[in-house]
Amino acid sequence: MKLSVIIPTYNPNQERLAQTLNGLKNQTLSMSLWELIVVDNHSSNNFYEQLDLSWHPSAIIIPELKQGLTYARIRGFSAAKADIVVMVDDDNILNDDYLEQILSIFDHHPEVAAIGGKSLPLFETTPPSWLHEFYGNLALRDLGEAAIISRLDNKYPHAAPIGAGMGIRRKALSVYINKIRSGKNNISDRSGDSLSSGGDNDLVLEMLKSGWQVGYFPRLQLKHIIPAGRMEASYLARLAHNTNKSWVQLLQSHGINPWKKIPVAGVLPRKIKAWFTYRAWQSKAAYIKWQGACGLFEGLANLP
Repeated sequence: MKLSVIIPTYNPNQERLAQTLNGLKNQTLSMSLWELIVVDNHSSNNFYEQLDLSWHPSAIIIPELKQGLTYARIRGFSAAKADIVVMVDDDNILNDDYLEQILSIFDHHPEVAAIGGKSLPLFETTPPSWLHEFYGNLALRDLGEAAIISRLDNKYPHAAPIGAGMGIRRKALSVYINKIRSGKNNISDRSGDSLSSGGDNDLVLEMLKSGWQVGYFPRLQLKHIIPAGRMEASYLARLAHNTNKSWVQLLQSHGINPWKKIPVAGVLPRKIKAWFTYRAWQSKAAYIKWQGACGLFEGLANLP
């Protein structure tokens, strides 16, 4: 067993999950070389009753009752048998050669602990013209055709892998896993319907701080399914707000926060000023950006 695919999921959409599994069915890497682990993070829709994994010889569904993406991933890491793990979201469709490419890249780059590539959109409906401005918030990215390998340089690497499709050497996970299990983690991550984030970045930073490198490799490509609801301004505004607020917390916890703490009393004046700076009343995109700024101010006010 060379590779373990981990799909953490909470009340998944059955059609999107089916597309994710079909992408895995079509992998060029022989199924005898990889296992499939679906982690049910205390779902309430009984999706597993309709889930057929009989097509894979080494597939299991395991529960994680503690709510949160971080805990679901840790459960998957603990169950994994292979030296390489690949995190796949329940709305990702991997290119047919994705798993084969993961193994090839790790074979050629022994100094690299985590890798990712292009996350391209698969829209369920026509997107609004301004949506591209928020691709990063939606875990969409294309950094071009050149591979990029990064070390820790007192800031978060621009080309660090995102959670969707991230391949990881399991031996590089020990520090992160011990941190979570010891209760020292204070980084908020997706839990239920919460839009907080930071778990992916926290994982990457712990590996970088342990001396590993991380990389972007464009031959790794996946499609990220984007439903209509995630293109609504209200959703994106909440996402931008929560993401920026937790981003400050993450950087502070790793000692690489470039901003200074602001007083709680200074949050409202800054929000009012930003309302006019961004002209938040003029367009949906402007309103979303303003909400992102508000999340940043709140995060800075909450710093210790």
